Amino acid sequence: MSDNSTLGGATAGSGDRRGQRPPRTPPANTPQREPARSSIASRPGWLGRIVANRTVVVGAAILLVILAGALLANVISTHVPTRLDPANRLRPPSATNYLGTDEFGRDVFSLVVHGARVSLLVGMTTMLLTSLGGVAIGLVAGYYRRLDMVVMRVMDGLMAFPAILLAIALMAVRGPGVANVIFALSVVYTPRTAMLIRSTVLSLREQDYVQAARALGRADRAIAVRHVLPNCLAPALVQGSFVFAYAILAEAILGFLGVGVPPYVPSWGNVIASGKNVIREAFWVSLFPGLALTVAGLSLNLLGDGLRDTLDPRLRGRS
Repeated sequence: MSDNSTLGGATAGSGDRRGQRPPRTPPANTPQREPARSSIASRPGWLGRIVANRTVVVGAAILLVILAGALLANVISTHVPTRLDPANRLRPPSATNYLGTDEFGRDVFSLVVHGARVSLLVGMTTMLLTSLGGVAIGLVAGYYRRLDMVVMRVMDGLMAFPAILLAIALMAVRGPGVANVIFALSVVYTPRTAMLIRSTVLSLREQDYVQAARALGRADRAIAVRHVLPNCLAPALVQGSFVFAYAILAEAILGFLGVGVPPYVPSWGNVIASGKNVIREAFWVSLFPGLALTVAGLSLNLLGDGLRDTLDPRLRGRS
């Protein structure tokens, strides 16, 4: 009886196995699929969310107006900004001089419009250099842990100095000039971007898609570039907008202290500095470039806050 049961069970088991398809094994030369990447750019609707954010729209609109004024400075300015006219010094705002004149008779409106070129050039170039350098340094330090200690100690050493004092020290060594201001500010703000990107990379290294790529035998360089770097672009974009604002303000401070761009070059900092000696009798000389600096910084901070609220998943529900 037991033999028949055993035989019947074996026969039934054989029938069940015959009814099932054996598992298919892929050929040896079949390429393994790349693990799916998760990045801001690959998520649907990310651009629409940015455009729908009112804070981003307001900040971008104000910034575009300032950029348009700087690009069209030769068209909209009413006077040559560097022409001296002692007979018309310290004139208040009027139909001839929209924002008045300074102690040398220069038209303040023309100085502010042309000064926007220098200030925005310094801010934009510093932002680009800081973003490129900070992302590269942070990516290397965060992914290659052997280099992390050395690279981050250098960054900590630079961040130990107050930003403006370090910029003044670098300008004292290199001398005044637009290129030297850009260099000094890039050195000052690159460590901050590098620290942010490093912390982002440290969290991304433990994500499932990165671990899957590593398990498939992908090279570290390919993983860092194809899987980790795309996810660093969102925080780098937000940080870049803030660096833009900081650089414009720092350039104005350096110009006000007389260690930035040369005094004969129109910039917001130089115009503000030129009015400090006549602030009581001609407040408009420093007031209007100061307002332009404030509006530019406000627009960039609005833009940065909006981008952060839109691109950061932890804050997206609040925007």
